[in-house]
Amino acid sequence: MVGVNDSAGAVASTPGFAEWSFPAAPDSVRQARELVREVLVDWGIEAVSDVTVLLVSELVTNSLRYAKGPIGVRMYFRPLPESGGRALLVEVSDPVDDPPRERAAALEDEGGRGLQLVAVASRRWGTRRGTVGKTVWFELTLPGPGESAR
Repeated sequence: MVGVNDSAGAVASTPGFAEWSFPAAPDSVRQARELVREVLVDWGIEAVSDVTVLLVSELVTNSLRYAKGPIGVRMYFRPLPESGGRALLVEVSDPVDDPPRERAAALEDEGGRGLQLVAVASRRWGTRRGTVGKTVWFELTLPGPGESAR
């Protein structure tokens, strides 16, 4: 999925599917947050906007820290047959082959908690290798009426 678009922040979006490609540049984190929030509002799922933006920001920042190439972000819906509901699946890809590692951060450490945050805030998460690089993904259950997201 890395390198889907040649221009920074360009979007390929249809109802229920969006993806972007960003350069490995500091401004990409802000662009990713803004675009993700905008699409979630367009899709009418503001209930998961804050947590989704936070987790995308963490994963794009991790990619930016280690990758020298493009960073891809993709979002789409997937049905949850066990509940009849649906989930938002978010993927962040980069050209680095090594999967991220959770670290045990000390109280005074300023970093090292991103993956822990993803693990706690999402329904489930994981990584997978691609033909080039890796993808880190997380899933959020979309709330029904009167419910909160997880």
